[in-house]
Amino acid sequence: MSIFNRRSQGKDLAERLGAREDELRASTLYRDAWIRLKKNKLALFAFAAIVVIVIIAIFAPLIAPYAPETQDLKNRNQGPSDAHLLGTDSLGRDLLSRIIHGSRVSLMVGIITECIAVPLGVLLGSIAGYYGGKIDAVISRIIETLSSFPFILFAMVLMYVFGTGLVAVFVALGIIGWIGLARLIRGQVIQLKEREFVEAARAAGASDLTIIFKHLIPNCLSTIIVVITLDIPDDIVYEATLSFIGLGVQPPMPSWGSMLAESMKYMRDNPGYAIYPGLALMFLVLMFNTLGDGLRDALDPKLKNL
Repeated sequence: MSIFNRRSQGKDLAERLGAREDELRASTLYRDAWIRLKKNKLALFAFAAIVVIVIIAIFAPLIAPYAPETQDLKNRNQGPSDAHLLGTDSLGRDLLSRIIHGSRVSLMVGIITECIAVPLGVLLGSIAGYYGGKIDAVISRIIETLSSFPFILFAMVLMYVFGTGLVAVFVALGIIGWIGLARLIRGQVIQLKEREFVEAARAAGASDLTIIFKHLIPNCLSTIIVVITLDIPDDIVYEATLSFIGLGVQPPMPSWGSMLAESMKYMRDNPGYAIYPGLALMFLVLMFNTLGDGLRDALDPKLKNL
């Protein structure tokens, strides 16, 4: 057997052993995390509640008793009744139907925003942590500069640039939502790149991209999961805030934030107009935060003692 063939086989063996080690480590981590999460009844309740809300949002046209834009001007600002279980708004639209359809907007904002922010944050954080030096300095300065601005103020500026509407909300929140995750991933990669399995992959001749995407990022997956779960409620609140001040979702599309803004004129005559969408927003955010806390404790139980 030639020296070249022996080296090639040795490289393949090292890569397989490294991959196997990563798989075993991940399998043990997530199995133990699931066992710990099952003991957290509050987190399981939050997960079940989120699943129910997601199902309601998906089948909103079938579940809602009315179309969200249907107006009944003869029954404006009415309280709960048999025809309208939560009452109507200033245009006679059914509040329950608009809240149900509004859940779609909130969940879409949370999920799609993270689909934009997470790849950016993971990629830039991994590159900064792995290469260090000038690359790390440039990315870190960008993170520090963007972090110096209040998030909602920065989002407002971007909304003025991109315009109003749901797509603009996705883009604006996604562009600035990667900052915190990138900082966390950078710190983890700095620690992980000195570990034995990374050294073994490097000695076996693995490229930088292979090490980053096959060894480093998978070992940051628990952090990514927790951050996504905790960032989704933030995105939902930011969307509601932007819609409340008229920069987010535009009428007649139902949004809990815009519903709260419309209800301000009718707080005394029709308090349910503001209370019900406010409760819906508060409940969804609370469930995501509770699940995020449960996942954080399950994936890294040492954090509970910090």
